[in-house]
Amino acid sequence: MSGADAAPVGAVRRSLRAVSLGLAMLVPVACVGSTEAAASRGQPSARARVAAGARLLDVRTPEEFDAGHIEGAVNLPIDVLPGRIGELGPPSTPIVVYCRSGRRSADAAVRLRAAGFTDVLDLGPMTAW
Repeated sequence: MSGADAAPVGAVRRSLRAVSLGLAMLVPVACVGSTEAAASRGQPSARARVAAGARLLDVRTPEEFDAGHIEGAVNLPIDVLPGRIGELGPPSTPIVVYCRSGRRSADAAVRLRAAGFTDVLDLGPMTAW
């Protein structure tokens, strides 16, 4: 490769590194819990929603639930949620859903919305309470 060709290749590599770093910096922003995002949009926090009557749904396993949960939560593990979704009430029932890390609660929120629930807040991890 000639010296003239090496300069553009180096510039491309630097540009790709800059883009990669920029994307890496955006990932934490995308992972911010929904409670903070809801609060920044002027929506009530998870606690305020539950205090106003929203169902608090824990989608962890029964063992995780028994080891500790948020007071007032209902335990419907993610793997049984589709078959027991009717236990949460009509689709107009407001729901705040959480789990251990946020992955299962995000999945549950998608499933709840697909089932017609219109007021679902994914708290994410229980520690966000």
